[in-house]
Amino acid sequence: MLTREPEASPAVRAARTGGLDGTIGAMIDARPPAIFLMGPTASGKTALALAWAERYGLDIVSVDSALVYRGLDVGSAKPDRATLARYPHRLVDICDPEDAYSAAQFRADALREIDAIVRAGRVPLLVGGTGLYFRALGQGLSALPAANADTRAALEDEARTAGWGAMHARLAALDPEAARRIHPNDPQRVQRALEVVALTGRALSAQQTAPLVRPPVRVLKLALVPGDRAVLHERIAERFRAMVDAGLVEEVRTLRARPALTAEHPSMRAVGYRQAWQHLDGAFDRDELVARGIHATRQLAKRQLTWLRADYDAIAFDPSDVPRRDRIDHLLAYFVAKKGSEEFSV
Repeated sequence: MLTREPEASPAVRAARTGGLDGTIGAMIDARPPAIFLMGPTASGKTALALAWAERYGLDIVSVDSALVYRGLDVGSAKPDRATLARYPHRLVDICDPEDAYSAAQFRADALREIDAIVRAGRVPLLVGGTGLYFRALGQGLSALPAANADTRAALEDEARTAGWGAMHARLAALDPEAARRIHPNDPQRVQRALEVVALTGRALSAQQTAPLVRPPVRVLKLALVPGDRAVLHERIAERFRAMVDAGLVEEVRTLRARPALTAEHPSMRAVGYRQAWQHLDGAFDRDELVARGIHATRQLAKRQLTWLRADYDAIAFDPSDVPRRDRIDHLLAYFVAKKGSEEFSV
């Protein structure tokens, strides 16, 4: 479960030691500080990150698997040009939509950006909702084989005939543990798990047992978790309708004109883009696009919240709870101020 109450004792302990596990004993941690701001889609992460960047002089690093792609603006809720000019976001617009971008690539890129921020004497604020990226950065990755274009193409051909539900059923027979973790409606991860089995002859889950890697920064993990699920659901609905009104369909129509881009590319499997592509294929009308997009986004938020609840090191707070948010602000100010090493008995 998420840490429920960031009161003075555990909070100060977390800020001073860089851990949120209540470790007892005198500790020295000379690693520079970094902040993770995690949360489900439409929970208000960006607005809060901008406010914190302004108040505490933080440098933002995006942790979002859609924002890495150029041309995915409306449907990814990418900050506009004026915002990005005032508050630069690293790891935004670094790939073409035809490119694959892995968690391993993210980890390498994020570590490079964090190092640059620290060398400049500032504190990185990593913001987003892509749990796999946060885990890759905080814990490291197993030594899995690189993507294989031929294997992926063969799996995609099979999926076009049998459907991703059947592919997930195959995964359940080959790697039950991975199939339990991966939703049948997540074709990218189903494909990757089947690809690893095909390339290595071993289950993906059996190979994801690498020891945890200590990150080069001491991390304060903060999880933005709306307390009222109905409020989050309504925000999701309002935001998706606004995206459609702002030109999501037109954006996807422009993307479809790129000769090498298909519906099977990871960028076009993102929530909202998948539904808009299907709409342009004539699968359903605009009203159904809105309904399906809202449903898919709510399902994404549900998965993100499940991931956050399993992160034992995170301090959760509801953005509408003003007293708790104020306590988070005090904790953040303390954590940012205590750069460098310091010894404490906790």
